[in-house]
Amino acid sequence: MKPLNRVAAPSAGPAAPIRSVHLGLGAFFRAHQAWYTHVANAGAGEPTGIAAFTGRRPDAAVPLRAQDGLYHLLVRGRDGDRTELVASLSTAYDGADVEAWQQVIASPEVAVVTLTVTEAGYRRGPGGGPNLGDPAVADDLLRLRLRAGAVDMTTVPGRLVAGFAARRAADAGPLAIVPCDNLIDNGPAVRRVVTELAAAVDARLAEWVGGNVSFVSTTIDRITPATTPEDREVVAELTGYADASPVVTEPFTEWVLAGDFPAGRPEWERGGARFVDDVKPFEQRKLWLLNGAHSLLAYAGPTRGHTTVAEAIGDPVCRSWVEEWWDEAARHLPLSAEDVGRYRADLLERFANPRIRHNLAQIAMDGSQKLPIRVLPVLTRERANGALPPAGIRALAGWIAHLRDGTTVRDPRGAELVAAATASAPVAARKILAFLEPKLGEDTELVRAVADTYRELVG
Repeated sequence: MKPLNRVAAPSAGPAAPIRSVHLGLGAFFRAHQAWYTHVANAGAGEPTGIAAFTGRRPDAAVPLRAQDGLYHLLVRGRDGDRTELVASLSTAYDGADVEAWQQVIASPEVAVVTLTVTEAGYRRGPGGGPNLGDPAVADDLLRLRLRAGAVDMTTVPGRLVAGFAARRAADAGPLAIVPCDNLIDNGPAVRRVVTELAAAVDARLAEWVGGNVSFVSTTIDRITPATTPEDREVVAELTGYADASPVVTEPFTEWVLAGDFPAGRPEWERGGARFVDDVKPFEQRKLWLLNGAHSLLAYAGPTRGHTTVAEAIGDPVCRSWVEEWWDEAARHLPLSAEDVGRYRADLLERFANPRIRHNLAQIAMDGSQKLPIRVLPVLTRERANGALPPAGIRALAGWIAHLRDGTTVRDPRGAELVAAATASAPVAARKILAFLEPKLGEDTELVRAVADTYRELVG
């Protein structure tokens, strides 16, 4: 790292031996899994170094290699900033270097592979298996069939299967796959994708995967807004070093895991990670309370002139909407009232942190993919009980307002949704609800409530 002042360069000692591999080198990984591993390494007899790969572009890897894998977290609390030097990243690779990918996966010292590739990166078909109709998946399958050790895979499932083939050929033993994306039941979901793709290549490879690879389910949480030039200046002022790749994050972090690690793992619990028998209640808590509230604010907050989460939660009206939503969602969480209450208090503290600029427009992206897992599970449970949940209805009415505005809509089916939302309020409500779930569009009482709430929001 280039020193700005006459201060000794950061010293973290030699890079730790590579025992973990990560795919999806980005800010969240560096604030989360890499940080937990860094904390686990403190005092560990056998520290874990991470070999991290970008998705496909080399951008993130270049400055990190120049800094020997070292980077700072800029932790922004409500009362000020602090920095932390993270030293768990032993090497960073361009994601296109799939030969290096196979080499590290085939190393018997590697015990864990973590993933942050977004839900779309798993290339799942409608039934949950690999989407063999996806040209990129089909190309990877062809290459794998021609040569099981092929090094030119382009999709995440293809690269995982190619890595498994290389590990099997090297007789390197078992390992754990740890997906860390907001994908429901992410462990079983990823298992199905890669096992079925492996079976399409070679039944014996799929059998090896079944006997040697575990798939751990997780839920993860830590806000990491994009790093700005101003943030880099703050890091330079606090540390004396021109860190080209710092990460901005909040004080809060959570990682809940369920599954086996047949070749061992870092002691992530040193950083507060929780190992449980079933991750689903924690997954629902996060999706409904955190992400659901974010979507509610993202769509309804702008109708009151707000642009960030901190602005919106500081508005007593918006805060009352969120509290109402949490009441609705909490009725369906299989967790203690104490756990839920503590989590809600943490969320209020996090949402109100003005030093973490979380833009509502960013949260509003891809509503057609987010609302079915953030809001609809609570809404449909409430309707099954005969209730018309005001906050859940408000989130959907806010989405219609967002779509009718149209200027900031970013969604895979945006054009179709915007067209549907331009109809009269009752017709728009029916079309949008039917888009999310056909039966909802037939619920005349719900359609009427959404249309009425939309009119209230837009005045």
